[in-house]
Amino acid sequence: MPDKTVPDDPKTVPDKPWVMRTYAGHSSAAESNALYRRNLSKGQTGLSVAFDLPTQTGYDPDHELSRGEVGKVGVPIPHLGAMRQLFDDIPLDTMNTSMTINATAMWLLAMYQVAAEEQGVDPAQLSGTTQNDIIKEYLSRGTYVFGPAPSLRLTTDMIAYTVSTIPKWNPLNICSYHLQEAGATPTQELAYALTTAIAVLDAVRDSGQVPADEFEEVVGRISFFVNAGVRFVEEMCKMRAFGRLWDEITRERYGVENPKMRRFRYGVQVNSLGLTEAQPENNVQRIVLEMLGVTLSKDARARAVQLPAWNEALGLPRPWDQQWSLRLQQVLAFESDLLEYDDIFEGSVVIEAKVSELIEGAKAEIDRVQAMGGAVAAVESGYMKQALVGSHSERRARIEAGEMKVVGVNSYIETEPSPLTEDLDAAIMTADPEAEANAIADVSAWRDGRDQGAVDEALDRLRREAKTEANLMEATLAAVRAGATVGEWAGALREVFGEYRAPTGVSGVGSVAEAGAELTAVREKVRQTGDELGTRLRFLVGKPGLDGHSNGAEQIAVRARDAGFEVIYQGIRLTPAQIVAAAVAEDVHCVGLSILSGSHMELVPGVQKAMAEAGIGDVPLIVGGIIPESDARKMEAAGVAAVFTPKDFGMTPIMDRIVDEIRKANGLTYPPDGLPRSLGKLRPPGGNLPRADDLFVGTVVNRGQLRTRKSAGRPPPATMSAVRSCSAMSATD
Repeated sequence: MPDKTVPDDPKTVPDKPWVMRTYAGHSSAAESNALYRRNLSKGQTGLSVAFDLPTQTGYDPDHELSRGEVGKVGVPIPHLGAMRQLFDDIPLDTMNTSMTINATAMWLLAMYQVAAEEQGVDPAQLSGTTQNDIIKEYLSRGTYVFGPAPSLRLTTDMIAYTVSTIPKWNPLNICSYHLQEAGATPTQELAYALTTAIAVLDAVRDSGQVPADEFEEVVGRISFFVNAGVRFVEEMCKMRAFGRLWDEITRERYGVENPKMRRFRYGVQVNSLGLTEAQPENNVQRIVLEMLGVTLSKDARARAVQLPAWNEALGLPRPWDQQWSLRLQQVLAFESDLLEYDDIFEGSVVIEAKVSELIEGAKAEIDRVQAMGGAVAAVESGYMKQALVGSHSERRARIEAGEMKVVGVNSYIETEPSPLTEDLDAAIMTADPEAEANAIADVSAWRDGRDQGAVDEALDRLRREAKTEANLMEATLAAVRAGATVGEWAGALREVFGEYRAPTGVSGVGSVAEAGAELTAVREKVRQTGDELGTRLRFLVGKPGLDGHSNGAEQIAVRARDAGFEVIYQGIRLTPAQIVAAAVAEDVHCVGLSILSGSHMELVPGVQKAMAEAGIGDVPLIVGGIIPESDARKMEAAGVAAVFTPKDFGMTPIMDRIVDEIRKANGLTYPPDGLPRSLGKLRPPGGNLPRADDLFVGTVVNRGQLRTRKSAGRPPPATMSAVRSCSAMSATD
């Protein structure tokens, strides 16, 4: 990396820039390795590995739930051979590697350690981070596997192991990034991240695995991964508040005396929630402004920064798009004078007042969560999730009402044709269509070439020790060396720990405070259509595959309920068979699928086939997500009733379209007496969603009921009789 030009004043020594990363990984270990080496040659100073959903959720590429998900949102790394290939010709003794991995973090760290040892690297030399923040997975990202207690045990075991064996490693990266993506306000982001840290540190302390005189080292290795939105002044104040609160918690709760060990160390990826499909060129300036929020203040500056690409609301960024984001960082660090000054906000009355306001609000929310029994209890009760869903609903309502301006979406929508998006299919990267088949062949060959007896012995040891209080890192390392796969490791622990389904958070949350003319008209249309059919309209919201980003699905479910539909929503990670079983059991009038992982072309046909085989092929199927225009047209040609993408801004007009499709499917004449044919004239200006995370699919509701499984903590049903156990909840539950 070139040195920054030294300023004229010889007494001024610029600060060292932050670590610059791009979040990357796709298709295969070989292709991702080539991408990493290209990025490093362009001046990137660290790696941030994106794993695919099967790897994140503990499934091998040939598992039923992996269908369509392999290599889509990241790289498949099911076994040690793939890990070796991923870091081929990348010296791990000098590389700083961040791995966004949570439920299977122990497995990935063990493979990374063994791969490094095979390079001749002592584990004590390794530096990097495993995210390993499972609590936020229950709240936002959805890649959890086990329940909170066993998950916290795995985290505790990793921390205790790394402090002694890999001392430069950050075993836990408390991730408030996804909390903001799920709708968290700055106050909620502060409070929920810090209560998560408290829960983990308390668990490590109480486990007895770390001597009291070494606990300070544990605190010093905890890092954070935050979000930064376009309101960059407030975001900068949030980071100053984070630092002060962390210093206070570590000093007063844990007695840490060394100021270095109390330092708030954090990395950041700036906000993706606000990136738009409409006029996507505006995303570049949004990204730059968001970066300022975590770099302007020296006292609260990020240690590592990774930026999204301008076209993430359209699909998977290309290498050139990632290079553009890297160059944004480099221009700020090496061309501007940012790094030549001490903190430029020191002494500002305005900044101090805002920081104090955020601290006060965060402390109140922290006290509220701790009074419930802490972060784990607040997850299990559904409190945190419902709070986030409520905040997200309020945000969406403000955008739809025009109170919150989004340029190109609900204001300043007139635009010249953009050369960046003339060819939408070429404006994004297309995943390798053979990635899944290649990964399946690879894992099959891996199994054929190993000592199965050694694998069985290692997995038996893992099961035995999981039933005790033993630290599971050594058993996991043994399984890696024997040649086990991620699916086998997670499967062994599933046998002991069971699986978990987190609360959805949608009960009791309304998406609008008061229905306007648009929603009132849809409610009447829903009511009259139900009267004509002789029953309340029922809408099933389904999330097939491993995509755990449920924010948009939850918002659609809530708006559907507000519009008058009875909504059946079972949460994430369902097979096509489970979705169709529920649709049959509940006799629904419409099925909606939310797919944000790019696996729509594989999963949607599977649901269509299952619906036809179950005799409900005439029920309208609608789909929403980050879906290229060409794919949307193919799905509609194949019988999907409607496809919604980020360009579809208003949720209520989407509801209207769904009622249209239900009427059409049931042969009802149009329009119902006294109702408009379409609500298009009432649609908010712009017609675009901020991002597909905010879109679910279709919707329909009744001011009435939302059906959701109350059996949080158990897997979804696989049979129709089990689905019948869904209980109806009123809007006031």
